[in-house]
Parts: sequence; structure tokens; C-alpha cells
Amino acid sequence: MLNLTISFIVSLLTTLFLVRFANRNAAATDYDLSGVQKFHVHPVPRIGGVGIVAACCVAVAALAARDLPLAIDLALLLACSIVVFGAGLVEDFTKHVRPMVRLVCALVSGALAALLLRATVIRIDIPFVDTWLAIPLIGALVAVLCVGALVNAVNIIDGFNGLAAAAAMTMFASLGYVAFKVGDPLVLAGALIMIGAILGFLVWNYPYGLIFLGDGGAYFLGFMLAELGILLVSRNPGVSAWYPALLFIYPIFETAFSIYRKKYLRGMSPAIPDGIHLHMLIYKRVIRWTIGPRNAKMLIQRNAVTSPYLWALSLVAIVPATVFWDHGTVLMFFLATFIVIYSWLYTAIVRFRTPRWLVWRKTDEPAPGRRPRR
Repeated sequence: MLNLTISFIVSLLTTLFLVRFANRNAAATDYDLSGVQKFHVHPVPRIGGVGIVAACCVAVAALAARDLPLAIDLALLLACSIVVFGAGLVEDFTKHVRPMVRLVCALVSGALAALLLRATVIRIDIPFVDTWLAIPLIGALVAVLCVGALVNAVNIIDGFNGLAAAAAMTMFASLGYVAFKVGDPLVLAGALIMIGAILGFLVWNYPYGLIFLGDGGAYFLGFMLAELGILLVSRNPGVSAWYPALLFIYPIFETAFSIYRKKYLRGMSPAIPDGIHLHMLIYKRVIRWTIGPRNAKMLIQRNAVTSPYLWALSLVAIVPATVFWDHGTVLMFFLATFIVIYSWLYTAIVRFRTPRWLVWRKTDEPAPGRRPRR
């Protein structure tokens, strides 16, 4: 718990400094309030990832005095993240780094981890496929692709105060629990450090959104989730390969569904932002209807209230993944169940058939898509 405590304190103080610093630095602040994916009402710093990374670095340095080999492995993992985190941070400051460049940087970070830490996908518990994954180059390539996918997936769900950070923190808690059960100190220490760093950030991010993760922060969270998940499975034969698949299914399926929706249903490039991700639909068609008039105070409240809906959805996958981490068949069942629930919920909301139980506060107005009773 010392690792968690150190990273929490450092993240808390560093993020506070960043909030004050960014208010005097226009380049570090998001002034765009009109984009399709913008739901804040005043300029907000978007470099929260700096505080999280700084907290991880300090915690790993402190760990070196107690367990040098473990600290070295974690330091190597943090070093591998520099490429993708740096690309995201440059985008946070300049807003001019192309998506393809950022994707390549994510792949480079994944390749470095595969090379330095042997973080490769060696099995998915399907015999025919596992035969191919046993070839080191193929296992490394699959791992690199997984890292690139999750890095971008976490960035996609980073749409409202606390959404991506709290969801990722819950995933790290699950990774830490399973690592404890199987006796994996590397994954356990990494997960605890990440939990503390995210908690320190959330103090300033949720509910009022004094600072955002930014692309750098979201990319770093996605990278660490992917790498710890890969390492946990590759180092521990008792952990089902379907465990991280279910654990990360919310951001991954959100991304896959988004690509399908844009490319095949709307005929647009998947790289172009749109305003109909599930978390945006909940904001527009559930929360905006239930919470007050359009003023700054109510807009901030709507933003904050949106995130718990998606936290609850992510728990539909995270809880069974944590409980049944060593039961592949059960994990596959819950994976399919999550996809069905997500698809049903998205379809219902987009067709203005929002389930009444989703509306947590009654008003005098009819629910979206429904006529008032007479």
C-alpha cells in the first residue's frame, strides 16, 4: 500500500500545481468549447496526464530502495511509455499531431515493451491460434497491435469528467487483485501505483473538471492497462487469456462499434470525430433532459452525472472478469453478454426509446421520444 500512498500524494500535489500553472499557459488549456465532443463550459487544462506520470515515476524511484529488481522492471515499463505519452502530450499542447502519427507512436511503445520486458501475447487459449502465437515474432506483433488498440480505445471513452480515469482505475484494481491471487509482484505493484496516481488526479478532475487527462494521459492509461494485462497472462498460466479481453471490453467494443458506425453506416472516415458515442448519447438524451436549464452550473452537473452511467456499464464486464479470471468459458459468456447489453442500450437510446429506469430524476417534461400523458 506504500506504493499507492506515495503515488497518490505526488499525483494530488502535482496535479494541483498543473491546474494553477495551466491557467497561466494558454497552450496547455483547451479553449475549444464548440466541438462535437466538447461538453465543458470554460477553458480547462488538458495536461492531467503529466501529474499521473510524475506520480508513477516518483513511486517507482521510492520502490527502488525496497526492491531494486522490481523497480527496474517498472522503470523499463515507464520508459517504454514515453513515446506514446510524449506524442499525446505534444498533441495536448499543439493540437496538430496527426492521428496516424500518434498511432505509430503507440505501436512503437508496444514494440519496446515486447523487446525489453517480453510483453508478448503467447496464447488466447485456442489451440490452433496458440500454435502460431508460440512463434515469438507473431506473439510480439499481436501484442503491439493490442497495445495500439487499447491506447486509442481509452482515449475515445475520455469524454466526460472522471469517465476514462475512474473506469481505468477499476480495471487496475481488478488487475491488482488477480495479480495478488497468483503472486505476481510486478503487475501488483504496477496496478497499485496506477490506482494511487489516478486517485490523486480524480480529486481535481471529478466532478468539477478542473483539469482533463488530455491525449497524453489517456494514452498512458491505455498503455499501462494493455501492458499489465499482457504481462499478467504471459507470466501466469493459471490466468485465462479471456480475462483481459472481458476486462477491457467496454473501451474496445466502443471503439470497434464506432469504427463500424462511421465507416459502414455513415460513410465517413473513422478518424473524424462525431457526437454519437454511447456516453454522448446518454448525456444528450438522458442527462440533458433530466437536469435543469442550460446554464454553467447545470452543464457541469450534467457532465459529472453522465460518467456514473458508463462506470456502471463497465462494471458489467469488470466484475465478472475479476470473479471468474481463471474460467475461460464463463468469461466468454460474459463477453457476449456485455456486447448484447451495449448494443441493446445504444439502439434504444439512439431510437429515442430510452428505458425509463435510466432516468434518475423526474421532471414535468416527457421522456425523449415519448408523448406526455393526458
